[in-house]
Amino acid sequence: MSHAATENRPALLDRLREALPKIVLSPTVAIVAIFVYGFIAFTVYLSFTNSRILPTFDLVGWKNYENLFKIRAWDIAVSNLLVFGILYIVICCALGLLLAILLDQRIRAEGFIRTIYLYPMALSFIVTGIAWKWFLDPGIGLEAVVQGWGFENFKFGWIKDRDMAIYTIVIAAVWQTSGFVMAMFLAGLRGIDSEMMKAAQIDGASTFALYRRIVIPQLRPAFMSAFVVLAHMAIKSYDLVIALTGGGPGTATEVPATFMYSYTFTRNQMGIGAASAVIMLMTIAAIIVPYLWSELREKKQ
Repeated sequence: MSHAATENRPALLDRLREALPKIVLSPTVAIVAIFVYGFIAFTVYLSFTNSRILPTFDLVGWKNYENLFKIRAWDIAVSNLLVFGILYIVICCALGLLLAILLDQRIRAEGFIRTIYLYPMALSFIVTGIAWKWFLDPGIGLEAVVQGWGFENFKFGWIKDRDMAIYTIVIAAVWQTSGFVMAMFLAGLRGIDSEMMKAAQIDGASTFALYRRIVIPQLRPAFMSAFVVLAHMAIKSYDLVIALTGGGPGTATEVPATFMYSYTFTRNQMGIGAASAVIMLMTIAAIIVPYLWSELREKKQ
């Protein structure tokens, strides 16, 4: 082997080491580019076409968006999302914070209790929806059991009530997600400087003032993360609604995700379904992009 070949060998090995991660990741990057961002772009394009049961390429401009906001079912879906999203985020954050504060007291069997709270998050929303559908069904669930105990006047038929059905979605979603929010807040609580809290206690601060003035303000990053995650999950809620109520009674629990599926695949209005999907994407982006921008700015500072 020549001297020049011997010198070039380490350089070749170095280039291979540098290229190996790119070679390994390139199939994943290509798949994500095609099947995620490619289909997002295709959906945006379909929202400007006259697509019905199958995609077409006849552009109609903003007609699908104009028709979308004239459909009463879309107004109902957006209203339901606002009710569900606000209650879901507020209750999850409040309950998660309360549970985190209780666990932060170094109670006995903390690990076991934390696991119980987190367990629902390991279930899919389909499983959660079916389980709560059985539990809330007046014929076989909570109402039937309590009446079987002798309380015949007990009524809990929210799942069959058009005015109350949306709140059953909130109950099931909060049950599944509050433990995850608790874990986020608990991590934030464990990161607070204990010396600062001890100094405040020495100065005579009450427990309420301690949490209001010191603890909760320092949980801002956890609150922001929880808000982004919960808002994203609320906007794209589909499987939980379908499994629990199927969007009913009537359209009482219709949300944008079920509206999009219905108009795209059962009503053969693919253009309008694509327009609703783009609106959902823009809403999620309006929440996530400012959050990511603020996080990157803080890291740079």
